[in-house]
Amino acid sequence: MTTGQLSGPPLIGVEEEFLVVDAGRGEVVPLAATVVDGARPTLGPRVGGEITTLQIETRTDPCRSVDDLAAQLVEGRAAIQAAARSAGLRVIASGSPVLGRAVPPPLTQGPRQDRGIATFRGLHDELAICAVHVHVEQPDRDRAVLIGNHLRAHLPILIALTANSPYWAERDTGYASWRSVTWGRWPVAGPPPYLTSARQYDDHVDMLLDAGALVDHGTIFWDLRLSTRHPTLEVRVADVPVTAAESAALAALVRALVVVAGEAVDRGDEGPRLLPELLRLAYWRAARDGMGGHGVDVATGRLLPAASLAERLVEYARPALDAAGDSHRVRRWLTWLAADGDGATRQRAAHAVRGRLTDVVDEIASRTAPDVAAHQEGTPA
Repeated sequence: MTTGQLSGPPLIGVEEEFLVVDAGRGEVVPLAATVVDGARPTLGPRVGGEITTLQIETRTDPCRSVDDLAAQLVEGRAAIQAAARSAGLRVIASGSPVLGRAVPPPLTQGPRQDRGIATFRGLHDELAICAVHVHVEQPDRDRAVLIGNHLRAHLPILIALTANSPYWAERDTGYASWRSVTWGRWPVAGPPPYLTSARQYDDHVDMLLDAGALVDHGTIFWDLRLSTRHPTLEVRVADVPVTAAESAALAALVRALVVVAGEAVDRGDEGPRLLPELLRLAYWRAARDGMGGHGVDVATGRLLPAASLAERLVEYARPALDAAGDSHRVRRWLTWLAADGDGATRQRAAHAVRGRLTDVVDEIASRTAPDVAAHQEGTPA
């Protein structure tokens, strides 16, 4: 299969979602439009609203270099934090709210949103959650579907690596990624099914639409999907990381996984047919423990340290990481996670000092507004 193959590393782009909070109390507030309007002179179309008025989203342009991508992530975070600050607000990079009433969240208005409420009903009550989406250039849709079969096995460890949502309704859930748990309730979320062609992918989406499980083709919320707007494979499984450097490292790793999987597809390997119950179990364990515990090997069902699963994943991606010059960045990320823990661990550490959730918000907010130089070394600020 040669159609759509690329001569160099694929272009990548990232979307990051954030929560808007009151500067004093640290509670989520429905003032996303204020921050978007304030950041738009700097970011233009690279900033916008989300489905609730508590959230904003920044976007990068397509980038070949992860250094360029990281610079845009830093710029986006700095712009929204500056806009928030000028309005007496802050933004935080957390997969879930820490303080304030977010159930049910205030939703943006419009006919599409009305159809969504009629379709999904109470599922919207826990929609104030923030992810990071990585787009990897993949113009051949058939090839992208087969690459997705390979990537399904890696989705749980990507949850663990980015786990950053331990709190919900002002309490510790006991999970590292509560966002993953709440999101998994949707009928069109989680890993996609094993599929063998773009035609089968489209037929499956059409079936879900006909069954009333989708509002439209844009509401297929699988953690791995073909973009409806761009010639990309989109990986949507991760909590938004605390820092821009972590998002950049995640993007580098995801791109490398796509490249290595694409080479396997070109050799005729359509990907492993995983047991659905093992994949579901691996999702749950990753969401519960993050990088601080054990994960499930989706091929065998065995429990292994999450750090070992992460090391194995990076080793699998190493040829493509080396070719793109991204190995150092990803290795530094793993080293840093081993020392300071995933985002959930850091949130809990901030709370443990004085037992105050306001300290958690303060810590996340201080890291969300990045050290402008940190991205160059791939070190979380």
